Amino acid sequence: MSTRIRLQRHGKKGKPFFHIVAADSRSKRDGRFIEKLGTYDPTKNPAIIELNFESSLSWLQKGAEPSDTARAILSYKGVMYKNHLLKGVLKGALTEADVEKKFSAWLSEKEAKIAKKASDLDKSSVKSKADKLKLETEAKEARAAAIIAKNTPEPEEVVEEAPAAEAATEEAPAAEAATEEAPAAEAASEEAPATETAPEEAPASDDDKKDAAAE
Repeated sequence: MSTRIRLQRHGKKGKPFFHIVAADSRSKRDGRFIEKLGTYDPTKNPAIIELNFESSLSWLQKGAEPSDTARAILSYKGVMYKNHLLKGVLKGALTEADVEKKFSAWLSEKEAKIAKKASDLDKSSVKSKADKLKLETEAKEARAAAIIAKNTPEPEEVVEEAPAAEAATEEAPAAEAATEEAPAAEAASEEAPATETAPEEAPASDDDKKDAAAE
C-alpha cells in the first residue's frame, strides 16, 4: 500500500482550512485517512501550522510520499531536514549527536527568522493603520471645507466708483471757494455806481458870463 502525506480541505468558502493527513494514495482527497498529522491555516499572516513532528517524521521514514504543498509545510517545520540528517546516520556519515547539534542550530536560526518576520509585520501593520488614519482625517477635513464653501454666500461684485467720488471731493473745495468769493463780487457791484458817477459841473461865475457876452 502506497501512503501519501497530503492536505484535506475544510473550512468555509473563501476561508480555507486544511488538515494534514497520512492517507492511502488511492483514497479521495477529502476521503478516509490513516492518521491526522496536523492543521494548516493559510488565511493568517504568517500562516499558522500545527504539526505532530514525530509522527510526520515517522511516516517519512516509512516511505510516505508528501504532496508538493505538504512537502513545503514539512520543510518549513524542519521535518524534511531532520529526515535528511537521520539518513546520514544510517549511512555512517553522521552521529546522532551531530544530528541533534545541526538540527538545533537550524531550529534556532529558523525561529529567529520567524520572529523577525512577525516583528516586521507588526511594524507594517502599525504604519498601515497610521497612514489609513491620516488619510481618513484629511478626507474628513476636505469634506468639512467643501461644506463650508458650499454654505458660504458669494460676495456681491462692487463697481469701483472711487475716481468719481474723488473728483466730486476735489470739486467741493472749488465750489466752496466760489461761494466764498460771491459776496466780494456783489460788494464790487454795489460800489460801481459811485465810481461811474461823474462830478457835477460848477456854475459859471459872473466874470465868465461877461467875457462870453463880449465875445
